[in-house]
Amino acid sequence: MLKHTPLVTQHQNMGAKLVDFGGWSMPLHYGSQMEEHHHVRRQAGMFDVSHMTVVDMQGKEAKAYLHYLLANDVDKLNAPGKALYTAMLNEQGGVLDDLIVYRLPWGYRLVVNCATREKDLAWMQKQVGGFDVEIRARDDLAIIAVQGPEARSKADAVLADYQLPACTNLSSFSAAEAGDFFVARTGYTGEDGYEVILPATQAGDFWERLAEEGVEACGLGARDTLRLEAGLNLYGHEMDETVSPWVANMGWTLALEGDRVFIGKDALLAQKKAGLKETLVGLILEGKGVLRAGQTVHVNGKQGIVTSGSFSPTLGKSIALARVPSDIAEHCQVEIRNKLLNARVQAPCFVRRGKVL
Repeated sequence: MLKHTPLVTQHQNMGAKLVDFGGWSMPLHYGSQMEEHHHVRRQAGMFDVSHMTVVDMQGKEAKAYLHYLLANDVDKLNAPGKALYTAMLNEQGGVLDDLIVYRLPWGYRLVVNCATREKDLAWMQKQVGGFDVEIRARDDLAIIAVQGPEARSKADAVLADYQLPACTNLSSFSAAEAGDFFVARTGYTGEDGYEVILPATQAGDFWERLAEEGVEACGLGARDTLRLEAGLNLYGHEMDETVSPWVANMGWTLALEGDRVFIGKDALLAQKKAGLKETLVGLILEGKGVLRAGQTVHVNGKQGIVTSGSFSPTLGKSIALARVPSDIAEHCQVEIRNKLLNARVQAPCFVRRGKVL
């Protein structure tokens, strides 16, 4: 039986097409995926992401534990409210999951992917060892992402007066506790906005008030095209347990300096020393057709693979992320329905803050 988020009634009342996503009944769209996509780029849209898992960590050795667990260094979180993008790796340097960790006055908060929930929680517990740390999955919480150039102003209009002071001066990639709400200036669309973690019992009311303020309800379809245009990775596509973060365009998240020991560090150093044979790039199809995950990319007599692909509503062209040989040049060919079609290679990001890159 599929799991439901606290917002299932709101989705049904708004006419959402619900689909199975990682064992959860989630809205794919509410009518037009294309219109939802454009609404986020131009105004403001909201997404139910309550299927993701919030994990709180407390204890005298929570920081030391995260030093060991994560590939990025939580010492970078130099003040409460700061956020850090990172990954949990296995001993071979493969990506178990990518996540965001927040520092708070009482400890740390992590947000991990729904598809890897059970694996992540089991891995975290396995690594506790002798660390004095308490790990708690917060199933009592919901998450609503409000994204777009008008997202923050519209969300601010819905927040209570006592909550606003904590949110007014939030910098990018930071968060604050605002009463029962946890408001983070983060997102998965390439646009500005908030991700609001709140009690599940209050999620329906907050969603409906956002809708009254003119925030468009958006589904998984638009969320995927938005994140693809922004060049943001999706677990199970751009990376998994067999893929190194070096190859998933995540090298910037690896804190290798100093004596800190973390899971997978030795493997990462060995991979870099041996030389990286693959890289993640962006592709723009030069002709008609649609790029899709799993298609073969031909590069100088060698092959790569499209990891994510779709039609880009903003560019009006088909785009993709692809894992390819490192010696790729400015052009390649993609095999689509037994035909080789030309594609242009660029950095793995196409649109940010509404601007085509």
